[in-house]
Amino acid sequence: MAAKDQVDSLTEEIVCPICLHFFTDPVMLECGHNFCRSCITQSWDREGRNSCPECREQFTDRTLRVNRALARLSEKARTLSPNRTKKESKLQCEEHQELLKLFCETDKKLICVICAGGREHRDHRFMLVDEAVETYKDQAKSSIQSLTKKELEIQRMEQQQKQKISGVLEQSLNLQSKITSQYAELHQILTEKEQRTLADIREEEKKILNTMETNLGKIQENFVMTTFLSIIIEDQLHFSFDY
Repeated sequence: MAAKDQVDSLTEEIVCPICLHFFTDPVMLECGHNFCRSCITQSWDREGRNSCPECREQFTDRTLRVNRALARLSEKARTLSPNRTKKESKLQCEEHQELLKLFCETDKKLICVICAGGREHRDHRFMLVDEAVETYKDQAKSSIQSLTKKELEIQRMEQQQKQKISGVLEQSLNLQSKITSQYAELHQILTEKEQRTLADIREEEKKILNTMETNLGKIQENFVMTTFLSIIIEDQLHFSFDY
């Protein structure tokens, strides 16, 4: 069982996720996932956009890198399993190893003829797989179209939201720039007013000091004159008393 699981795991690595066959001309996308060249190009043409079917990552251009190692492994596996292509196209029942030829309308699943006769599907309605494919083809097509339309609508809403976010960011940056400019202008005005006020204070200080220094000079002159007169008067008094 372990060996079978390893083989199945290895097989999954060399099977295209789209066509479920061994890779033919495998190419690698920028996201790292591999597909047959024809499968991925047809998928992109069908969807009208360049996106990975595995991770849904979108690409600006169709950059496809050839995976030569995977091509060699796929070719070896195809040589060792020549009947795999037929078996892949005809799914088998895991329980009875019979081809899944019937579609159970009640359980909405593929079953084999042995399953149809079992107790689990008693009184269920069945139809051939080919008939079921034709019956549900239109429903599937309608569902795909509906999903595609919804996906496009979601993408449109996503784009609109991104544009709104971009607009808000742009408005925020413009407002920040405007506020910064206004505060810089206001700072310049306040700085100039500060310089003028300081200059006025220094000028007023100079005037007051000049006046006070002039008064001080006069006071000092008066003091000298008063002292001189006092000395003269004192000398005269002594002279008078001597006579």
